[in-house]
Amino acid sequence: MDGKLMEYFNRQPRLGVISTSSRDGRVDSAVYGSPQMIDEKTVLVAFARGRTWANLQENPHAVYMIMQPGEGLQDWKGVRVYLRMKEHFQSGPRLEAYKREAAKIVGEEAVRMIAVLAAFEVEEVRPLIDFGQGWERGI
Repeated sequence: MDGKLMEYFNRQPRLGVISTSSRDGRVDSAVYGSPQMIDEKTVLVAFARGRTWANLQENPHAVYMIMQPGEGLQDWKGVRVYLRMKEHFQSGPRLEAYKREAAKIVGEEAVRMIAVLAAFEVEEVRPLIDFGQGWERGI
């Protein structure tokens, strides 16, 4: 991967959908704007204590999908980033530093919902619509 994915991933404003699954296969998808790619293999995501976080405690795998509409189906842009949670922080300096920075962007009220900061490893990147070409076609 190169810096092109990181630049695309972190472009603001943008929303994406994070999908997770519990150990027994119950799927959840939620709109998230907070995921941040900090290097070419690492994504940080802040979570409240909801269904998405509950699933990740049972199954560390997730997919983050970013979409940008186009005129026709083949003109849509986006990526599907397959992730595996490496570590998480429910307290401590790393979580508090993240909350301080996030408060500058989204405000104190939104930051109060953050209970966990998780670091994910990027395992695979696929285009939004896979025409059998490389992921770069997706952005």
